[in-house]
Amino acid sequence: MRPRDDRGPILMAIAVGLGGGLLLAAPLTQLLDGPPAGSNHEVVNPFSRWAGMGDKEVVILGTDVGGGNTDVMYTLRVENGVTKLTQVPRDTFIDSARFGPLKANALYAFGGPDAVKQELSKHLGRPVQHHILVNLSVIRRLGDALGGLEVDVPKRMYYTDKTQGLYIDLQPGRQVLRGRDIEGFLRFRHDELGDIGRLDRQKLLLKALFDQLTKPENLVRMPALLAAAGKDMKTDLGPMEIGGLMTAMGGTRLDAERLGGRPFMRDGISYWEAEWPAPSSGAASTSQSERYGSVF
Repeated sequence: MRPRDDRGPILMAIAVGLGGGLLLAAPLTQLLDGPPAGSNHEVVNPFSRWAGMGDKEVVILGTDVGGGNTDVMYTLRVENGVTKLTQVPRDTFIDSARFGPLKANALYAFGGPDAVKQELSKHLGRPVQHHILVNLSVIRRLGDALGGLEVDVPKRMYYTDKTQGLYIDLQPGRQVLRGRDIEGFLRFRHDELGDIGRLDRQKLLLKALFDQLTKPENLVRMPALLAAAGKDMKTDLGPMEIGGLMTAMGGTRLDAERLGGRPFMRDGISYWEAEWPAPSSGAASTSQSERYGSVF
């Protein structure tokens, strides 16, 4: 089995070198779309034969400062001109055959990325083949590298957690978020909506990030942006696979949705009963709240 999670810095360094070569070769639009009509020069995107990576399902995990539980969990795939992101709430109930009943955000701590991919594949009804793990501090570095992310902050957000070095103090209204304000906006969940409100705010930030990254001037900087993640990004994707995934995403629109469901209690613990895709057999299934506990 090839090593996975310790290759981030080397992988990103290779990506930077490849990216530099691409920039010297031709503009990004030519690399993605081919040479202009009548051109005598054939421009070849070395990532093009890897663009099929867009057909693969990738889970993106964001760990907290301690690197244990995952505050953020998305699946990503590209199909029919759309980059599809599906948010999995952190409190989603998982009855794991290996670890017993737990919340989805604890899967990584218990069994690493393989456990996350195995459980998501089972519940989504389609294989989740790859993972990208980032520490949330990467988001603020990436946002700074892009000059900030413009977001319409929906409400007053204030919270302090000294144990995690978290300080959130945002006023409502459209503004450009940078640095720790980006991380705070992602992680804030101390209101009446809890984790669900946080997921809805994540969609706002992801849309701003996607809009920035898909600008031509930023797409050509993608390898360098990824390299900035350094050791705080770990993945089982190789450099050409990452380039292929970026190529597949080029020119698509973003569609982000949250996995539906409702809260329920089990043994005094609050969980999220997720509305997973219906089984392919079409057979009716019993809801988790009916099997394990009562709904709020």
